[in-house]
Amino acid sequence: MGQRSGRPAEGTGVCITDGGVETDLMFRRGVDVPHFAAFVLLDTAEGRSALRDYYTGYVSIAVASGRPLLLESPTWRANPDWGRLLGYDARDLERVNSAAIEFMADLRRDHVDAVGHILVSGTIGPRHDGYSASSEPHPDVAFDYHRPQLAVFAAGPADLATAYTITHIGEAIGIVRAARAEGLPIAVSFTVDADGRLLSGIDLAEAITAVDEAAPPDYFLVNCAHPNHIASAVGSEPADWSRRIAGIRANASTAGHADLDAAIARDDGTPGEFAAAQADLFDRLPHLSILGGCCGTDERHIDAMVRETSRRAAEFAPGTPTLEDQR
Repeated sequence: MGQRSGRPAEGTGVCITDGGVETDLMFRRGVDVPHFAAFVLLDTAEGRSALRDYYTGYVSIAVASGRPLLLESPTWRANPDWGRLLGYDARDLERVNSAAIEFMADLRRDHVDAVGHILVSGTIGPRHDGYSASSEPHPDVAFDYHRPQLAVFAAGPADLATAYTITHIGEAIGIVRAARAEGLPIAVSFTVDADGRLLSGIDLAEAITAVDEAAPPDYFLVNCAHPNHIASAVGSEPADWSRRIAGIRANASTAGHADLDAAIARDDGTPGEFAAAQADLFDRLPHLSILGGCCGTDERHIDAMVRETSRRAAEFAPGTPTLEDQR
């Protein structure tokens, strides 16, 4: 398979990824996504078609902008606890996680000539509800729990794995150790609430520092929070710990987690405002190399974000090619 890499190739610039797959499918496209588990769509022709249509929109943005693309598999809830709710046993989960990575690899083969550089990431999520801080997994328990899913990714054509919407330090440490045991590059994405803190009450600096001391991932991200909430978490000036953040996948809505959890309709905000708030984070996080969306976002938000970040880069560095110039 060759050397795996968790980052875009050197010189390719900021990599884009998709928006909020579950909220887009459910609220915008009318697709049934039980328990927010998009992986079940891989088991039907109609579901695979819906996923293909979804991802193709982001391929188009990558092609138009000249940016590399990170394809994230729809496997955020393809783990034992959520699988059990949906009638998937261990063998079923192994099959569907493998199928997900092959599905993403097929998309890469179909579009790599047009895009130029595409990474495939196996997505994992927390064992429990990502909006709950009620259960702190021990690193050893998290290691055993998440390793089977990571092993499937490592056995296939995934370039890396990314753990999204993580709330607990112990679970993050266990996930990183499990990925290392499988020889798979790994990124960890924490989520923060409207106050900029993790739902467990600790601040983002403490969480990243603690994980780095115990089991450093390849890099960190922050997801499932509005850019303004992320800005509160990272502060106004870059620091050693915040330089470890390479990716942002933000929500369109300014609502906190409690309100989002109770929502019965998608709050997609305004793409222009979302894009401006995302671009503002570049001043605070100079090492950002991956930009995408989470709940409530779709192609409109990502396209607006790509255009806004390109426009600002051109303003601050006259002569720098814009995304339009790179077409």
